Amino acid sequence: MASDVRDGRRAPTATAALASAAGVGLVAAVVCTVTVSWRFGFLLGWMAAALTFLVRLWIALWPMNADETQQHAAREDPRKPVADVVMVAAALVSLAAVGLMLTGSTGGRDLQAALSVCSVALAWGVVHTVFMTRYAELYYDEEPGGVDFGDDRPPVFSDFAYLAFTVGMTFQVSDTQVTGPLLRKAVLRQALLSYVFGAVIIATLINLIAGLGK
Repeated sequence: MASDVRDGRRAPTATAALASAAGVGLVAAVVCTVTVSWRFGFLLGWMAAALTFLVRLWIALWPMNADETQQHAAREDPRKPVADVVMVAAALVSLAAVGLMLTGSTGGRDLQAALSVCSVALAWGVVHTVFMTRYAELYYDEEPGGVDFGDDRPPVFSDFAYLAFTVGMTFQVSDTQVTGPLLRKAVLRQALLSYVFGAVIIATLINLIAGLGK
Protein backbone atom coordinates (compact mmCIF):
# COMPACT_ATOMS: atom_id res chain seq x y z
CA MET A 1 0.00 0.00 0.00
CA ALA A 2 1.26 3.49 -0.86
CA SER A 3 2.11 5.99 1.81
CA ASP A 4 0.47 9.42 2.05
CA VAL A 5 3.89 11.08 1.75
CA ARG A 6 4.61 13.56 -1.05
CA ASP A 7 7.90 15.35 -1.66
CA GLY A 8 9.23 13.95 1.61
CA ARG A 9 6.34 15.37 3.65
CA ARG A 10 3.46 13.46 5.18
CA ALA A 11 0.05 14.96 4.54
CA PRO A 12 -1.45 16.60 7.64
CA THR A 13 -4.34 14.92 9.42
CA ALA A 14 -7.36 16.98 10.49
CA THR A 15 -5.89 17.11 14.00
CA ALA A 16 -2.54 18.43 12.75
CA ALA A 17 -4.26 20.97 10.51
CA LEU A 18 -6.37 22.07 13.48
CA ALA A 19 -3.28 22.64 15.62
CA SER A 20 -1.57 24.86 13.05
CA ALA A 21 -4.83 26.68 12.32
CA ALA A 22 -5.36 27.39 16.01
CA GLY A 23 -1.89 28.93 16.26
CA VAL A 24 -2.40 31.19 13.26
CA GLY A 25 -5.88 32.17 14.43
CA LEU A 26 -4.70 33.03 17.92
CA VAL A 27 -1.96 35.33 16.62
CA ALA A 28 -4.37 37.06 14.23
CA ALA A 29 -6.99 37.47 16.98
CA VAL A 30 -4.53 39.02 19.43
CA VAL A 31 -3.09 41.43 16.86
CA CYS A 32 -6.52 42.57 15.65
CA THR A 33 -7.90 42.89 19.18
CA VAL A 34 -5.00 45.11 20.23
CA THR A 35 -4.98 47.25 17.08
CA VAL A 36 -8.69 47.42 16.20
CA SER A 37 -11.30 45.91 18.55
CA TRP A 38 -12.22 42.62 20.16
CA ARG A 39 -15.13 42.13 17.75
CA PHE A 40 -12.81 42.34 14.76
CA GLY A 41 -10.20 40.29 16.62
CA PHE A 42 -12.60 37.45 17.28
CA LEU A 43 -13.88 37.33 13.71
CA LEU A 44 -10.53 37.80 11.96
CA GLY A 45 -8.92 35.23 14.25
CA TRP A 46 -11.55 32.72 13.22
CA MET A 47 -11.14 33.59 9.54
CA ALA A 48 -7.36 33.16 9.69
CA ALA A 49 -7.73 29.81 11.44
CA ALA A 50 -10.39 28.56 9.03
CA LEU A 51 -8.42 29.60 5.96
CA THR A 52 -5.27 27.91 7.28
CA PHE A 53 -7.21 24.73 8.02
CA LEU A 54 -8.81 24.63 4.56
CA VAL A 55 -5.66 25.44 2.59
CA ARG A 56 -3.52 22.86 4.41
CA LEU A 57 -6.03 20.07 3.98
CA TRP A 58 -7.13 20.73 0.41
CA ILE A 59 -3.60 21.13 -0.95
CA ALA A 60 -2.59 17.86 0.70
CA LEU A 61 -5.69 15.74 0.11
CA TRP A 62 -6.97 16.66 -3.34
CA PRO A 63 -4.12 15.06 -5.40
CA MET A 64 -4.19 11.74 -3.48
CA ASN A 65 -4.90 8.48 -5.26
CA ALA A 66 -6.96 5.67 -3.70
CA ASP A 67 -4.06 4.02 -1.85
CA GLU A 68 -2.89 7.34 -0.43
CA THR A 69 -6.46 8.23 0.56
CA GLN A 70 -6.87 4.96 2.45
CA GLN A 71 -3.46 5.32 4.13
CA HIS A 72 -4.23 8.86 5.22
CA ALA A 73 -7.74 8.04 6.44
CA ALA A 74 -6.35 5.19 8.55
CA ARG A 75 -4.19 7.66 10.50
CA GLU A 76 -7.29 9.23 12.09
CA ASP A 77 -9.32 7.23 14.62
CA PRO A 78 -12.96 7.61 13.50
CA ARG A 79 -14.13 6.84 17.04
CA LYS A 80 -12.30 9.90 18.41
CA PRO A 81 -13.30 12.80 16.13
CA VAL A 82 -11.81 15.52 18.34
CA ALA A 83 -10.66 17.76 15.49
CA ASP A 84 -14.00 17.35 13.72
CA VAL A 85 -15.99 18.41 16.78
CA VAL A 86 -13.71 21.37 17.51
CA MET A 87 -13.81 22.73 13.96
CA VAL A 88 -17.58 22.35 13.59
CA ALA A 89 -18.11 24.00 16.98
CA ALA A 90 -15.78 26.84 15.97
CA ALA A 91 -17.71 27.29 12.74
CA LEU A 92 -20.97 27.59 14.68
CA VAL A 93 -19.37 30.07 17.09
CA SER A 94 -18.23 32.13 14.10
CA LEU A 95 -21.89 32.65 13.22
CA ALA A 96 -22.37 34.21 16.64
CA ALA A 97 -19.34 36.41 15.95
CA VAL A 98 -21.03 37.65 12.79
CA GLY A 99 -24.10 38.53 14.84
CA LEU A 100 -21.97 40.45 17.34
CA MET A 101 -20.35 42.45 14.57
CA LEU A 102 -23.64 43.26 12.86
CA THR A 103 -25.19 44.44 16.14
CA GLY A 104 -22.13 46.50 17.04
CA SER A 105 -21.20 49.97 15.87
CA THR A 106 -22.69 51.30 12.65
CA GLY A 107 -19.33 52.59 11.39
CA GLY A 108 -17.63 50.85 8.52
CA ARG A 109 -20.71 48.93 7.44
CA ASP A 110 -19.21 47.95 4.09
CA LEU A 111 -16.18 46.39 5.77
CA GLN A 112 -18.36 44.63 8.32
CA ALA A 113 -20.53 43.25 5.53
CA ALA A 114 -17.53 41.94 3.60
CA LEU A 115 -16.00 40.31 6.68
CA SER A 116 -19.32 38.77 7.67
CA VAL A 117 -19.85 37.21 4.25
CA CYS A 118 -16.28 35.86 4.19
CA SER A 119 -16.63 34.46 7.70
CA VAL A 120 -19.86 32.62 6.91
CA ALA A 121 -18.39 31.29 3.64
CA LEU A 122 -15.31 29.97 5.46
CA ALA A 123 -17.46 28.38 8.16
CA TRP A 124 -19.54 26.68 5.47
CA GLY A 125 -16.40 25.38 3.78
CA VAL A 126 -14.91 24.13 7.05
CA VAL A 127 -18.01 22.17 8.03
CA HIS A 128 -18.24 20.32 4.73
CA THR A 129 -14.49 19.74 4.53
CA VAL A 130 -14.58 18.20 8.00
CA PHE A 131 -17.36 15.87 6.88
CA MET A 132 -15.38 15.02 3.75
CA THR A 133 -12.51 13.72 5.87
CA ARG A 134 -14.97 12.10 8.26
CA TYR A 135 -16.57 10.09 5.47
CA ALA A 136 -13.16 8.89 4.31
CA GLU A 137 -12.24 7.83 7.85
CA LEU A 138 -15.49 5.89 8.30
CA TYR A 139 -15.31 4.32 4.84
CA TYR A 140 -11.78 3.00 5.32
CA ASP A 141 -12.17 2.04 8.99
CA GLU A 142 -11.26 -1.65 9.27
CA GLU A 143 -13.25 -3.21 6.39
CA PRO A 144 -13.66 -0.59 3.60
CA GLY A 145 -17.23 0.19 2.61
CA GLY A 146 -20.41 2.04 3.56
CA VAL A 147 -20.87 4.17 0.44
CA ASP A 148 -21.60 2.97 -3.09
CA PHE A 149 -20.21 5.53 -5.55
CA GLY A 150 -21.50 3.58 -8.56
CA ASP A 151 -18.24 2.06 -9.83
CA ASP A 152 -15.62 -0.47 -8.82
CA ARG A 153 -12.83 2.09 -8.47
CA PRO A 154 -11.69 2.66 -4.85
CA PRO A 155 -12.81 6.14 -3.77
CA VAL A 156 -10.42 9.06 -3.32
CA PHE A 157 -10.87 12.32 -1.41
CA SER A 158 -12.50 14.00 -4.40
CA ASP A 159 -15.25 11.36 -4.22
CA PHE A 160 -15.81 12.04 -0.54
CA ALA A 161 -15.80 15.78 -1.29
CA TYR A 162 -18.54 15.15 -3.87
CA LEU A 163 -20.62 13.37 -1.23
CA ALA A 164 -20.01 15.95 1.49
CA PHE A 165 -20.69 19.05 -0.60
CA THR A 166 -23.73 17.46 -2.25
CA VAL A 167 -25.24 16.91 1.20
CA GLY A 168 -24.15 20.40 2.21
CA MET A 169 -25.91 22.07 -0.72
CA THR A 170 -29.00 19.88 -1.10
CA PHE A 171 -29.43 18.30 2.38
CA GLN A 172 -29.46 14.86 0.72
CA VAL A 173 -27.33 12.40 -1.23
CA SER A 174 -27.72 12.28 -5.00
CA ASP A 175 -26.42 9.35 -7.05
CA THR A 176 -24.41 7.78 -4.22
CA GLN A 177 -25.90 5.12 -1.97
CA VAL A 178 -25.03 5.19 1.73
CA THR A 179 -25.13 1.65 3.12
CA GLY A 180 -23.19 1.87 6.41
CA PRO A 181 -25.05 2.78 9.64
CA LEU A 182 -22.25 5.01 10.95
CA LEU A 183 -22.06 6.82 7.63
CA ARG A 184 -25.84 7.30 7.63
CA LYS A 185 -25.60 8.96 11.05
CA ALA A 186 -22.80 11.21 9.80
CA VAL A 187 -24.85 12.18 6.73
CA LEU A 188 -27.83 12.99 8.95
CA ARG A 189 -25.70 15.21 11.18
CA GLN A 190 -24.30 17.04 8.19
CA ALA A 191 -27.74 17.52 6.64
CA LEU A 192 -29.07 19.04 9.87
CA LEU A 193 -26.04 21.33 10.22
CA SER A 194 -26.36 22.33 6.57
CA TYR A 195 -29.98 23.32 7.14
CA VAL A 196 -28.94 25.54 10.04
CA PHE A 197 -26.19 27.12 7.95
CA GLY A 198 -28.58 27.71 5.07
CA ALA A 199 -31.02 29.51 7.34
CA VAL A 200 -28.25 31.61 8.91
CA ILE A 201 -26.76 32.52 5.53
CA ILE A 202 -30.15 33.72 4.25
CA ALA A 203 -30.78 35.70 7.44
CA THR A 204 -27.29 37.24 7.29
CA LEU A 205 -27.68 38.31 3.67
CA ILE A 206 -31.08 39.86 4.38
CA ASN A 207 -29.62 41.73 7.36
CA LEU A 208 -26.66 42.95 5.33
CA ILE A 209 -28.80 44.13 2.42
CA ALA A 210 -31.15 45.94 4.78
CA GLY A 211 -28.22 47.55 6.61
CA LEU A 212 -26.44 48.67 3.45
CA GLY A 213 -29.64 50.20 2.15
CA LYS A 214 -29.89 52.59 5.09
